[in-house]
Amino acid sequence: MESNLIYLLLLFFVAQLHPPLLAEEAMRSLESVPDLEKSMYMVVDGYPCVRLLNLSGEIGCSNPGREKVVAPIVRFKNVNVLAQSSAILVSLDEIQSFFTRLSHDSNFARNVGGVLVESGSASQNKLKGFSPVEKFPQAEFAPYQSINYEWNPIGSGIMWNTYNFPMFLLSQSSTLTLQEAAIKNEKNKKAYTADVAEFDLVMQTTKSGTHDSESCLKEETCLPLGGYSVWSSLPPINVSSSDQSKPVILTVASMDSASFFRDKSLGADSPISGLISLMAAVDALSHLDGLNDLSKQLVFLVFTGEAWGYLGSRRFLLELDLHSDFVKGIDSTLIEMVMEIGSVGKGFSQGVKTFFAHVAEVSSVTNETLNALQQAKDSLKSESIMISTANSSNPGIPPSSLMSFLRKNSSTSGIVLEDFDATFANQFYHSHLDDLSNVNSSAIVAAASLVARTLYILASDDKDLSTSALSAINVNASLVEALLGCLLNCDPGLSCDLVKKYIAPRTNCPSNYVGVLLGEPSATLYPGYVSDVSRFIWNFLADRTSIPRENATSACPKDCSNEGEVCIGEELDGKGVCVISTTRYVPAYSTRLMFESGIWKVMPLNSSNSMGTEDPVWTESNWDAIGLRVYTVQNAAYDRLVLLGGLVVTVLAYLAIVVARAFITKALKQD
Repeated sequence: MESNLIYLLLLFFVAQLHPPLLAEEAMRSLESVPDLEKSMYMVVDGYPCVRLLNLSGEIGCSNPGREKVVAPIVRFKNVNVLAQSSAILVSLDEIQSFFTRLSHDSNFARNVGGVLVESGSASQNKLKGFSPVEKFPQAEFAPYQSINYEWNPIGSGIMWNTYNFPMFLLSQSSTLTLQEAAIKNEKNKKAYTADVAEFDLVMQTTKSGTHDSESCLKEETCLPLGGYSVWSSLPPINVSSSDQSKPVILTVASMDSASFFRDKSLGADSPISGLISLMAAVDALSHLDGLNDLSKQLVFLVFTGEAWGYLGSRRFLLELDLHSDFVKGIDSTLIEMVMEIGSVGKGFSQGVKTFFAHVAEVSSVTNETLNALQQAKDSLKSESIMISTANSSNPGIPPSSLMSFLRKNSSTSGIVLEDFDATFANQFYHSHLDDLSNVNSSAIVAAASLVARTLYILASDDKDLSTSALSAINVNASLVEALLGCLLNCDPGLSCDLVKKYIAPRTNCPSNYVGVLLGEPSATLYPGYVSDVSRFIWNFLADRTSIPRENATSACPKDCSNEGEVCIGEELDGKGVCVISTTRYVPAYSTRLMFESGIWKVMPLNSSNSMGTEDPVWTESNWDAIGLRVYTVQNAAYDRLVLLGGLVVTVLAYLAIVVARAFITKALKQD
């Protein structure tokens, strides 16, 4: 009875707040409390900026306390003086101006309740560039002294600051909704209602007061950043054989990116264009005969966590030192050459696809690789593809996984293939704007063709390899297009046929943020702990580098018990195939972390860990829920006025009753 009364009262107030709606219509359209909530609150789609921590402090965004933040919506371009806590609606082309004002105007900064960043091609097209990271990303890991060099001149570094207010990137549909709300507030300045944004971005580290990685891991209010890298060999390595004497050519790329907004980290040019080139090159080489006769072993390695302190490459090198099962089959002393495929999606200008080879250190091996690149380029017989050595005035190699190898061993021979020479060609490096529109598929195909043929030349060790032999190595352009659609778009996204051939994806829209590491890393992995993208890459590489098993059936993983055998498509019920392939996961997380008694712990500095002092030990705060919604509230002054009016009416009614009673009593006495 009481709940029905409350419900009727709520319906009455809805009718009062929305005069055009008659109470009778409201009663008909709203049949339950959830219906009422839907009519009052609009849930907004958005991508949050979250709180990240390291050993020295924290970065990113969070509600300032334990409660939700509610603030009226205003447009940044129309704010001269911010008199009260407000939700600031900022267009993409205003974002740099916003952060500049935030750092210079203390009164403005004090009243920023939350920030809503618009999406849309109109404002995006006005931007000449936007990169929220440093001008030399992760300079502390550089194997040279010139850390003030600007590889990324447009970098602002705003991503590395701490913001004690919530911040969301809006979807395109939500952008229109919030624009309408802000305009409505501007028109109704003297009205008694206002549209407000309610931010639910309460971080556990803020609630508990743990403001660095060591303390939050101890209190279990955060988890370490990390995931699983993937490596595979072509052809498979006979791990049971004691004769592992072939020199190894290691080809690497990265699968993770970063962004101001956690789940909008696509990284189309940096680094996914390089990843797709690697996958297309593996596919092209897998169709060749006689791979067992190659004089060198080809190994392909895709790192994750590289955007956060080179987690993947540094952990891989540590696992090599430990001779762990994750890297069984690779002898670090046999690694002759490291070729990294970096950003190659913008290597296209005026019809010419130009790539630059950044050399770690001049040696006979790197010279041989440069010659192989040139031979591969000549074999393509195309004037529209150019390969050049990067400018010798550069301080060294650009930010890349190869830096980890050089910090471990300065004499490592290595080359990084990029689409730039002295500064990044990607004007949206590590931002949410590095999306599918920022890359050129033909440049990726060209890079994959160069890499595939170069690797074959190097692995053959045949100085007189004929052009006809190389012409058999052809990159599948349709595969490149399919991979772009799968890894950089929501339609089809991870629900594309290529991905669903191998795995059952948990989501459609890809995000190439590294994520957090769940549970203890082990050789026997629970698929739920591995990201969709890592699982897809593992299956793809296992398939392309495999040898079919004799009497293969679809009964794996049960019958996939022999050494060297793996199950492709294990997640697909009854459709798994057992093959011979040397494909492994390698955990990617800080070299200073240890999982002990169900808790992550930070280990003391180890003198044998060459990069331990620079290891930031990145973690991400836990949270209960993240949400953003918009609704209309009445002005507090109006509420007070209504209360005052109610009191006046009550007093007058009381006086009227007293006077009426006195009058009636007097009249009755006279009778």
